Amino acid sequence: MSQTAAIDLNIEIERLRAEVESLRARAEAAEAAADTDVLTPVLNRRGFIGAMNRTMAYCQRHGVPAVLLYLDLDGFKRVNDELGHAAGDAALVQVAELMLTNLRESDAVGRLGGDEFGLLMLNAGVEEGREKALKLSAAMDDEGFTWEGTRVALGGSFGVRGWTDHSDAEVWLAEADAAMWVRKKAR
Repeated sequence: MSQTAAIDLNIEIERLRAEVESLRARAEAAEAAADTDVLTPVLNRRGFIGAMNRTMAYCQRHGVPAVLLYLDLDGFKRVNDELGHAAGDAALVQVAELMLTNLRESDAVGRLGGDEFGLLMLNAGVEEGREKALKLSAAMDDEGFTWEGTRVALGGSFGVRGWTDHSDAEVWLAEADAAMWVRKKAR
């Protein structure tokens, strides 16, 4: 092989390596986007179910507790109806950021749809989950939501359900959702 051919071959190899790296980065970004909510800085339902599955496997393997909190916002319809959907979107972002700020880095937060959120806490039991729900409720009450000078009360109803050898994330989520509805109707 001539020296010119060898140089051309090395140039082509470097070009192909750069192209492969670019494709790898795009694939990683697409995978991350598939698990992230399009509006808020938290996981979407798909990503949250994935986090639940990993947590359940970890709990099973290591015998540690976990607790799931299911949040349905109270007053959200009023935000949308009175202030508009842009305000509703801003309220959802604010709630998601509040959850992230008040949870550990090892915990997971996901927007499950509409104005419902899931919070997953590893190495925590039902009592810690209830305490966290009370603290988050108080934080939402304290902060409320303000849009263009109008303050609107924005609270939430939490369902708390500990992990009890669940093997199906959807079943665990449905149990926490049912606990939330019991609480919401009692209010």
